[in-house]
Amino acid sequence: MNQPLAYVHPGAKIAKNVVIDPFTTIHNNVVIGEGTWIGSNVTIMEGARIGKNCNIFPGAVISGVPQDLKYNDEDTLTVIGNNVTIRECVTINRGTTDRMKTVIGDNCLIMAYCHIAHDCIVGKNCIFSNNSTLAGHITLGDYVVLAGMTAVHQFCSVGNHAFVTGGSLVRKDVPPFVKAAREPLSYVGINSVGLRRRGFTTEKIREVQDIYRVLYQKNYNNTQAVEIIEAEWEATPERDEILQFIRDSQRGIMKGYFKSN
Repeated sequence: MNQPLAYVHPGAKIAKNVVIDPFTTIHNNVVIGEGTWIGSNVTIMEGARIGKNCNIFPGAVISGVPQDLKYNDEDTLTVIGNNVTIRECVTINRGTTDRMKTVIGDNCLIMAYCHIAHDCIVGKNCIFSNNSTLAGHITLGDYVVLAGMTAVHQFCSVGNHAFVTGGSLVRKDVPPFVKAAREPLSYVGINSVGLRRRGFTTEKIREVQDIYRVLYQKNYNNTQAVEIIEAEWEATPERDEILQFIRDSQRGIMKGYFKSN
């Protein structure tokens, strides 16, 4: 860790085998776990809590002050899990008094030029392709994939295993297990490829697909669809997760896709 061309505040707590490249700045009240590599010209600001075996590439700014006019220098955090890769020029802002922290789960890959705003909660094993942007107060589940140049509106939620195609504008909540595409963002099927890769059986994928057919392809409103799904499908973790996501949605879930004449 002994790097004379980097600045590490005496109040920072850095594990002994962390590697810090030249011209990096690490502020006070920072904790960095074992095995992490920090590239050159990285800035890690107050409130950062970075786990083990992370890789932070040149130009990233971690735990920057929130871009929120209501923020008044409160003592908040950015919490980054283990085995997270943060590529070049990524910016991650710390929390405000809403959630008091921004969280990135274990095993995430955040590609170059992505931005994660204050009070976002990102699950485990997520992938953000280049230039993807999260506004504030967003919640993402596990195994979410945002393709390049996706922008997510503040206070939205994206469910586990969802896939959002490149260049999308996410204005509504995206339920779990689905693919989202087109403008306005719409349901275009389930993320069957991702589910197979993660060990879902053919029967389980078919169950999820049938549930979403009721929700998106049978001309029911959401309340009617939820009642039918609850009545006609046996309780399973996947069924219950979908129903709970719909019930908890604050912004409303995205619509199905209909071709215009």
